[in-house]
Amino acid sequence: MKRIVVIDGMGGGIGAGLIEKIRQFTGGGAEIIALGANAVAAERMVKAGAARGASGENAIKVSVAEADFILGPIGIVIGNSMMGEISPAVAETILAARGERILLPLKNEHFILAGLENQPLSRAIENAAGLLRERLEKPESGDPRHGTQEE
Repeated sequence: MKRIVVIDGMGGGIGAGLIEKIRQFTGGGAEIIALGANAVAAERMVKAGAARGASGENAIKVSVAEADFILGPIGIVIGNSMMGEISPAVAETILAARGERILLPLKNEHFILAGLENQPLSRAIENAAGLLRERLEKPESGDPRHGTQEE
């Protein structure tokens, strides 16, 4: 069973939206774990349908190590982003995790993503969930993180 980790902070709305979309196509075929930078975010994501949830720096650092996929706003990989909720250690841990990261390109006061179209949050969530669905449907032999059979 694939383990999908959704990480969010602040009020957890982005993470909750992701979890709702992911549940539509995974059914019981994947474990969805909600990791909040704070307890409010974690609780909202669990209410949206995550199998379980936790909050805080250590919970994130421990839980992402076993994830097959990590989803969240791009701020989760940039230290001191999301109003300081993402520590440099958390960002580094997420970047170093073995799982594939699918990040939403959202505006942040600390950086600008040049060249990306401005899109509504709902479309960014749809796009991220669609990318995850494509990857879940691919056979493992075609997963670029594991090499290909034609090497």
